[in-house]
Amino acid sequence: MSLRDHMERLRRYWADFRLGDLRFADVGRVARGELERLGGIAPGGLLDDLAVALAFYTRLPVPLRTPVDGAALARASWCSPLVGALIGAIAAVAYWVAVRLNMPQLVAATIAVAASMMLTGCLHEDGLADAADGFGGGATRERALDIMRDSRIGAFGACALVVSFALRVGAIADLPKTGLVAWALIGAHAMARAGLPLFMRLLPPARSDGLAAQAGAPSAACAWTSLAIGAVILWIALGFAAALIAFVFMLIGYAVVALISRRKIGGQTGDVLGAAEQVGECIVLMTTAGRF
Repeated sequence: MSLRDHMERLRRYWADFRLGDLRFADVGRVARGELERLGGIAPGGLLDDLAVALAFYTRLPVPLRTPVDGAALARASWCSPLVGALIGAIAAVAYWVAVRLNMPQLVAATIAVAASMMLTGCLHEDGLADAADGFGGGATRERALDIMRDSRIGAFGACALVVSFALRVGAIADLPKTGLVAWALIGAHAMARAGLPLFMRLLPPARSDGLAAQAGAPSAACAWTSLAIGAVILWIALGFAAALIAFVFMLIGYAVVALISRRKIGGQTGDVLGAAEQVGECIVLMTTAGRF
């Protein structure tokens, strides 16, 4: 019997398998219908969603069957922690290589953070700098939004980047073992992105144009799925106690960013989302350093 015949035999067996009145083949159709009813996670497009998320969050060359527009990003938002975990894993490999080359921990930590920045094209760092400049230098809502549109970096943005970079490098360098660094990077990058769909859902866009406005609010299913995936990854990475502490502090950090953003510009933009990711990443890494 050839492999193709064997696989066809298995397919027919499971298609005819019954549990009471329910056929095994019906389970997939029921699950697919429930997911679509709950709000937009289409099982047939899971790989498409992952490709869209990879193309947006990273500089990796990803073949796409659908264009990366606002609607596609909202639909693919549940993949955010999965892409974050991949970014963290690649940063961990960079750290491991530096350690194997007998680099000091501070240098290895710097290389790990730099690797993640290169992989993402400084997407979130750019948002942090723009948001800091807008919030710090804009006396009115309109002025703050104008500053955030300006590609030039100001004093507030430069200081925010220095603080973010120093906190991440310092926290990573303080961790005693390479394995712990790897898990911390995976958990931090996954969890920091996992809350962004919920952030977008709870805080309205501050302006009618821009990527955040085009994407719209992700569905409830996407938002909660993303948060749940991120929480599970963080739990696996750090253990229950440390993950819970990091999760709570990250939510507090998100809440602070949301309150400032609502007060200054009346909602969120893509820059604000980048700032929220940076805050979450720093908090998870600092919590890990404090616990271990």
